[in-house]
This record gives sequence, C-alpha cells and structure tokens, in this order.
Amino acid sequence: MRAVIFDRPGDELVLRLADVPSPEVRPGELLLRVAATALNRADLLQRQGKYPPPPGESDILGLECAGEVVEVGPGVDGWRRGDRAMALLAGGGYAEEVAVPAPCAMPVPARLSLVQAAAVPEAFLTVHLTVFRLAALSPGGTALIHGGGSGIGTAAIQMVKATGGRVIVTAGTPAKCRRCIELGADRAVDYRTEDFCAAALEATDGRGVDVVLDSIGAPYLERNLAALAVGGRLVLIALMGGAKVEADLATLMKRRLSLIGSTLRARPVHEKAELVASFGERFLPMLADGRLRPVIDRVLPIERVAEAHRAMAASEHFGKIVLTVTGA
Repeated sequence: MRAVIFDRPGDELVLRLADVPSPEVRPGELLLRVAATALNRADLLQRQGKYPPPPGESDILGLECAGEVVEVGPGVDGWRRGDRAMALLAGGGYAEEVAVPAPCAMPVPARLSLVQAAAVPEAFLTVHLTVFRLAALSPGGTALIHGGGSGIGTAAIQMVKATGGRVIVTAGTPAKCRRCIELGADRAVDYRTEDFCAAALEATDGRGVDVVLDSIGAPYLERNLAALAVGGRLVLIALMGGAKVEADLATLMKRRLSLIGSTLRARPVHEKAELVASFGERFLPMLADGRLRPVIDRVLPIERVAEAHRAMAASEHFGKIVLTVTGA
C-alpha cells in the first residue's frame, strides 16, 4: 500500500509517498481502506521529531480517518465488509489502509461523505472529552475556546451551542472572528488586538467563564485563570506557546479553580472506547441530523501533503484540512 513517510525529522519537504507493507489485523480490530484523513497539529510535531507515537503504534502520521471496512478481525461484532467507518487513530491515517481497534471506530452518518467524516473524530472527540467530560460544562454554562478557527475550535463552538451553552472564542484575524460568529459563537476576540480576559469578563457581566479550553499554555495561564468564574475549570490540551511558567497557586485555592491537563492519543484503548461510545450516544445523532457538521477549509490529494502541512503551520485554515487517499 502507499503511505506518507519521512526518513528524518524536518520541515514538510521530508514527507514523501512510498510503498509500505499493509498492516496486519489483530483480534478486535478492523482493517479500513482509507478514503480520507485529516491533519492535526500533532502531525506537524511528529514530523519534526517532537511527538513520537505511543509504544507499539504505527509511526505513520494521521490520527483520524474515514473509509470502508475491508476486513473484520476475530472477536469483532457489529461490523461487516463494506461498512463506512470513521475512526480515532493512534497513528497510521496517512495511508491507503489502517488497522484500528473496533471500539475506536464509529459508523458514518448517511448525510456525511467520507471526506466530511474524516474531519470528525479527533476534533469532536477532543471537545467531548475536555469540555464535557473533564470540565463538565453544564447546559447554560459559558466556555472560552482558544483557537476558534481550528478544527477543535469549530467543533467546540457547535457542540457548546447545541447543548445550550454560551461560547467565547479567540482567533487571529478579523475574518476568522467573523466566521466564528457566523458558526454560532457569542463573542469572538481577535487576540492580536484585544485582551481576551477583559472580553470574557465583559461578556459574562464580570462573573467569568465556567470552562477554558487552551492550546497555548504558559503565555496564557495567568489571563486564563483570571477569566474563570469561581469554581471554573481550565483544560490544557497543547503547549504551543511554551510549558514553563511561574504561577500564583493561591489564586487556584482562593477561587476554587481546577487546572486539568489532557491528551487523547496516548490513552489506552479501553478509555478511548468508552469515550467513543459516550460520544456516540450524545453527539453522533446531532451529526446525523445536521445539528453538528465538520467545518472543512480545503481538501487536497495526499500527493500534496507537504502543501497541506505548510498551510496548517501558517494557520491559513479555518476548520479542518483533509487529504483524500483512495479516491474519496
């Protein structure tokens, strides 16, 4: 099969298509013929040698995909050859075939194409895990989402609004802020020209937000904590701005704040399986009836993977960047 590989860490020019062995299907797994996969910033970090796959997992890039079931491993029930599936992966999505634990796969709603479905798993499951499971945003609560124009940001806007909450986002351009508002955000803050903490407090009449979802890290910590309401929860999912910071822990104690760190890729299969199942109960019906939809910025053939990586690195996109693999 063909897959995107790289022989050494580096910029996007190290990526190349090559013939590699097809994955073996172990008990409890499905083999998918990958129609499309989607980019995540973790892919860029792995390409640079900064984010290796978990032990025992594929070293091929790609944390999500959609395609057709071509083989059902021993011990798997509920799936047949030819079924359309979208899957959360620990790696391996930038390839024509991928083996995935069956509990990490979901049926593709009829209204979604396989290209659209490829943009669902990582972003929507990350928001489900962080905003709704770990931070327990309640109906009517308010969330501050950094990177409103990202795949996770566009998913979060829709999911918070669909469950009765309010959402404030940050974005890097006026155009992205406008698109976030069009998608449903109650307030969009251009972080290059505005203070997101002041905007969040203003939007909540000084109370603060219940949840902050942050991918920046150190430079935002103090303002994130100041933007939280008493009892609020800050969830860190990436450290794009750095990891080292001096913090006043008394702030957390006085205002009963929670600081939560989370990653999804390295979680064991049984935790991912439970997450996928709970997402399926709560949010998959919303994807099926159109209340939620993946936002896709552009679709490129896998041969143009370097171009896709350059676009993500430059933050040119709004929503997800999708690669077609086997003629989706």
